[in-house]
Order: sequence, then C-alpha cells, then structure tokens
Amino acid sequence: MAANYDEVEDLILAYNDAGVIDIDEALLLHDIQEGKNPQFPYWTYEKSELGLMQEDESKAEFRMLKNDVLALHTALRFPEQFKCYNGVVVDSVEALCVCLRWLAFPCRYGDLVPRFARPVPQLSMITNMVISGIYERYGHLLLSLDQPWLSRANLKSFADAVHAKGAALTNCWGFVDGTVRPICRPGRNQRTVYNGHKRVHALKFQSVVAPNGLIANLYGPVEGRRHDAAMLAMSGLMGELEQHSFAPDGEALCIYGDPAYPHRIHLQCPFQQRQGLTQEQQAFNQSMSQVRVSVEWVFKEIVTYFKFIDFKKELKIGLSPVGKTYAVCALLQNALTCLYGSNTANTLTLNLQHWSFISMASRTICF
Repeated sequence: MAANYDEVEDLILAYNDAGVIDIDEALLLHDIQEGKNPQFPYWTYEKSELGLMQEDESKAEFRMLKNDVLALHTALRFPEQFKCYNGVVVDSVEALCVCLRWLAFPCRYGDLVPRFARPVPQLSMITNMVISGIYERYGHLLLSLDQPWLSRANLKSFADAVHAKGAALTNCWGFVDGTVRPICRPGRNQRTVYNGHKRVHALKFQSVVAPNGLIANLYGPVEGRRHDAAMLAMSGLMGELEQHSFAPDGEALCIYGDPAYPHRIHLQCPFQQRQGLTQEQQAFNQSMSQVRVSVEWVFKEIVTYFKFIDFKKELKIGLSPVGKTYAVCALLQNALTCLYGSNTANTLTLNLQHWSFISMASRTICF
C-alpha cells in the first residue's frame, strides 16, 4: 500500500533523528516529496452528510433533491462501499455525491475539500471510479435499441405524439443529430480532432432522442473532423433500426435527421434545396424542422446540468476520460429526465407520469 504525504514526512524526520540521513539529505527529500500541488488541511473540516444538507443545497450541488440522490444510488445498484486502488474505502452514497458535485460545475478538486473533508488525490480517485463504474455497468444501454422502453408499442406512441405536434411524417419516433464537444488542444494529432466547421479541437457524438426527452442511442467519441454521415456509418445505427424500428403491426418506423444524413426507409431527412422546392416540400421541411429542434434541447440540457463537460480547458484527451465522462453525463441526464421531465417532453405533450424513475429502473429502462 502506498504511503501518504504525512507518513513519508514522518519517515524522513525519523531517519534524520536516527542519523541515517543528514539534514541536507532530509531537506532534499522533503522538497521532492512536497511537489508543486498545494496541501489542503482537509482534516480541519467536518464531513457533511447528505441527510444534513438543505434541499436547495442538494439541488444546486448535485442537480437533484436528497431523496432523488438516494433513488439514483438504489437504481445504480452500487455496493455499500467502494475501495480505491490505494486501499481507501468510501461509502458509495458519498462517492456518488462527489462525482455529481464534480460534474455539476467546473471546479478544482481543492474546492470540494471543505464539503467532503478528503484530500485532493482521494477525491480524484473517487470521481474516476464512479464514472468508470457507471459507464462499465450501464454504458451498453446507450448503444442498443433493444430496450424495454423502446418496445414497438412505445415507438408507435412516440410517432403518434410527433405527428400530433404537427410533423408531416406519421411514422417518425425520434430524431438523430451529431454534437461537437470542444476539448483542450492536444499536444499530438491536433489535425485529427480539429473541427473546421466550428474551428475548435473537439470530439463528436451522435445521439438519437425520443419525444419523451430520453436519449435512446449515443455513439462516440469520434474525431472532431468526422462528418455526421461518416459517424452514422461507423455507429451501426442503421442496423439497429432495421432490427427494432417497427410498429406492432409491422409498419416501418423511422427517425429524422438533418440534410447531412442519407435518405433511407428508417432514416428520413429534409428535401434538398438544389433545384427549388414545391410548396408541399417546403411545408414538409418546415413541419419537421419545428419538432426536430428537440434534439438540440437535449444536447443543451446535458451541458446545462453538467457544466464540467462544457469547460474545454479541463477536457484533456490522454489525461482524462473525456468520452467516457460525456457518456456518463448522458446517462445521468436520462435519470434527471425521468425525475423532473424535460423541455422536449413538455413541448411534444408526452409526459412520464407513469414512468417514475424507480419503476423505470426496475424495468431497466434507464439503469
């Protein structure tokens, strides 16, 4: 087991007192051990418990109320305790709170010390452990359309809700789009991740959003220079749609995307403005555009509730799991949607009134 900072300092002093090393050697070892990072007096703070926090504090710091944090913990099926690779044992509820707090807003780990009364290295290990745990256990839920909540009957109800809102298509149950997430300029392969359209170094993700505001499919990360059509081919989404995108009576259902996507049975897109459009074609494009904007709202909600992933200076590929973190934020956004609804569901008048988070969790809809 690795020794902590205080143990190494005590050992240096003990060796100096015993005459094993002289004062110059002790000072040299002290300078090497001290490093460049500041030492926060975490032992002077009292660890705050979730039950003692005010509801407003919980909502501001963790993006959800106290009981909902516990409900999320139950749905995730975490063990009672986590053990870090250096032997530190932490309660899993506290670990989840550390992770939620870290993702909620850009901050330094030192800013979390007064809240959790733990040293910075422990906070870093706990956050990475929770992110990896959620991704490894539930990341597959964003890769496959073979989910209970995406049954044929539900897909048909989604399509009816989209059409009732004014969409021209009667069989469209969701919307697909790509998003560009800026990152810190890497030291290597800068051209690979550079997005010429946005003029930033970035990673790209592809999402399929249902009318209830939930992310049904997420693919990524891919290099920022990739086109949306290339990302579609890489994702294997068309194969998933050909298997699962049908109504109970066998009718082919589709998703809708922007002009960057190819036209297929299960993937519709607007009429191209190459030789002029008829009034009917223009009306079609306008009606679908008004409902397709919902996918953009979901992208915005992710970075609104989990602002850490919108702070590109901290998103350093090779040093932190940037792609994994975004996928976990998408899963957590699904949880928030189940708990509190979303703008997409409100706009399309499709609510989750009988899909509470716990019932959804028991049906593996969300976790």
